Amino acid sequence: MQTGEDIQGLRKIVDLTRLISVFILAIHFYLSCYQAFKHWHWTADITDRIIRNIAKTGLFVDMIRPKLAALLSLVISLVGVKGRKDEKIQKKTIVAYVLTGLLVYFIAVLAFYLQADRELIAVIYMSLTATGYLLILTGGTYLSRLIKNALHADIFNTEQETFPQEERLLENEYSFNLKAKYRLKGATRDSWVNFVNPHRSILLIGSAGAGKTYFVIRPMIDQAIRKGSSLFIYDFKFDDLTKIAYNKLLQYRDNYKLKPKFYVINFEDASKSYRCNPLEPAGMTDITDATEASRTIMLGLNRDWAKKQGDFFVESAINFLTAIIWYLRKYKDGKYCTLPHALELMQVDYDSLFAVLQEEEEIKMLINPFVSALLRKAAPQLEGQIGSTKIAMARLSSPQLYYVLSGNDFTLDINDPQAPKIVCLGNNPLKIQSFGPVASLFATRALKVCNQKNKLKSVFIFDEYPTLAVDTIPAISTGRSNLMSVVLGIQSVEQLKDNYGAEKAAVITSIGGNLICGQQTGDAAKKLSETFGKIMQERESKSINASDTSITKSTQLEYAIPASRIASLSSGEFVGFVADNPDQRIPQKIFHAELQNDHAAIAKETAAYRDLPQIREVSVEDIKENYLKIKADIRNLIANELPDVGEDAIDEEEDGDKDVAVSM
Repeated sequence: MQTGEDIQGLRKIVDLTRLISVFILAIHFYLSCYQAFKHWHWTADITDRIIRNIAKTGLFVDMIRPKLAALLSLVISLVGVKGRKDEKIQKKTIVAYVLTGLLVYFIAVLAFYLQADRELIAVIYMSLTATGYLLILTGGTYLSRLIKNALHADIFNTEQETFPQEERLLENEYSFNLKAKYRLKGATRDSWVNFVNPHRSILLIGSAGAGKTYFVIRPMIDQAIRKGSSLFIYDFKFDDLTKIAYNKLLQYRDNYKLKPKFYVINFEDASKSYRCNPLEPAGMTDITDATEASRTIMLGLNRDWAKKQGDFFVESAINFLTAIIWYLRKYKDGKYCTLPHALELMQVDYDSLFAVLQEEEEIKMLINPFVSALLRKAAPQLEGQIGSTKIAMARLSSPQLYYVLSGNDFTLDINDPQAPKIVCLGNNPLKIQSFGPVASLFATRALKVCNQKNKLKSVFIFDEYPTLAVDTIPAISTGRSNLMSVVLGIQSVEQLKDNYGAEKAAVITSIGGNLICGQQTGDAAKKLSETFGKIMQERESKSINASDTSITKSTQLEYAIPASRIASLSSGEFVGFVADNPDQRIPQKIFHAELQNDHAAIAKETAAYRDLPQIREVSVEDIKENYLKIKADIRNLIANELPDVGEDAIDEEEDGDKDVAVSM
């Protein structure tokens, strides 16, 4: 009991014990240095008789026993000392005092071996012993002032923010499984990040250098092909991912029941690219398909239009392109239904163009505002509605693009049970403005035609997804039942907001069931931290008073992965959560782990990769001939549909196109 009487009683006991220690030491000095005391006339008969009787106890028969007894009494007295706590006192200081004191205390006996007067020997012996005694006393006093109950040394709260994670490997024919290690209360443990239900989509977030491609996308490509999935890859930095997919297919080709074909779309090198028409007539069964394609193209060409959907001029441009595409789809059963033909058709003068378009009943409503403006001679309004479309689309007028987009080497239904495919769509970071809209069209059409029943399982991997203008929400929402897995790789949520608008970005980031995130900062890190929730953590507080130190421990809910932790993740270190299946429950869905790769094996494997094969021999003349042919197709279309157009006008336009082609 910490009452005043108890404390006072303890103090008296301590003082008595220390007094006994000093008394024993004093008797020892008197007996061991008796001749010196006698010479100094510090002896008396009565004192000698008393001490002689005490010596009969056997405690003082040698030099060591009394010193040990005095030391033991001193130690006992120090146990009850409650000194004023001092944070500046260090353990090494206490150890130095005690060890030095013990050494001097016991080594003092060597003074009796000196060749000197007995008085000097006695002074040296008693001085050394007393000095050692005082050093031990000082060290013991400091020990009572030392703060024994120090707080945890985990200044960044790293250990408290650890939590149990899934350590089982849970596989199925669709899953992606990433090997990892995590920390739990100071120990490093093996774990697995199990995406057992990738059909609910996977959102991959991480700043540049976070390890998205190396630690996540690469093993996903490996496992998707190993498990026999159809695959569509958007390779933003062509041909990094394409080469991986090509060599993995060579390795796992026998895992497929029906061996898939490997196709590459490369807008820069036509000799290493297959030709594919994203507006293939067979895949466009309704005018809404044309609307979707035109919206994708226009939003890809004008990224800020994503935030202005519904605006008069934005919708006018989309309707105009929709009318062009659907007319070509209906004309002679889609003979000229390609994006290059649509580009050329919209360049025809307004009088001839609208006269031709009005022949198609389904698009009359779309072009009616344009025709009205033309009839009213409202040239500024007409140019405002159509001019922005023509200016933006002009960026796609390239012989190289025309060549790739006007062929039919394959279709985009990668999950066709009779013709499974692995398609790699390449892009170039330096040519996003030109290639991005076309790549977006390919991705949109592939998602649309693959989202059907009774198809094979398929995986869509979009590296640097914000560089595309693709609406993946329908595929994520409804593609799950059609065995479609969508992986969206982005650098930050803010980047997604900038390209898709805040509302759509919020839907994309929240609709998925799986999330894996590398380093993130700002509001994105804060919101992710809130998403991961809280765990019970221990908290300690320290209170120091004159005689004691008080440590208070408590538990409270704190964020499992704080925003500061997400902002400081290392490369290869990821946080996130996974979705499970009814037959594969995952109690610990949240993870914070360091993904594991066999770097030496990957480097060896990469060094042995085969280069992508050349598809065909393509000359500059072949590309130019195709370019001129498309222009000629549109001239013939206008001439056939408007026989009253003068031959001179047609010939003049043809000569102009030849001049343009030659200059290119």
